[in-house]
Amino acid sequence: MENEKGEVSASNTGELDIEQEDQKMEQFFALIRSFQEARNRRKDELEEKQKKKKVRRLNDKEPQSSWVPSFEWEDFTEDIEFRRPPLIFPSPCNDKKILDDKKPKEEDGLDLRLTL
Repeated sequence: MENEKGEVSASNTGELDIEQEDQKMEQFFALIRSFQEARNRRKDELEEKQKKKKVRRLNDKEPQSSWVPSFEWEDFTEDIEFRRPPLIFPSPCNDKKILDDKKPKEEDGLDLRLTL
């Protein structure tokens, strides 16, 4: 009888362990479900917020700026005065000697230019 009682008590502790593990697993899966539900709720909230912004943009097709630029012909005909000449352009060169040096000189009477 003790043997039977010992087996019963051992089987009870085994069943208790199994029940505790089942409860822990159920708790774990309940946590996972709650995280998924919270994620889905947040995603839905963000989607609704985006839709509201789109609706507001569609409804606000009026120009947001109250200033409208206007140009007159005089704006484009006035002479522009610079403080100093721009640095990126070289100074004009009117020296004929330098211009003559840049022309190719024919040596030995042979023209090597490819022209049609």
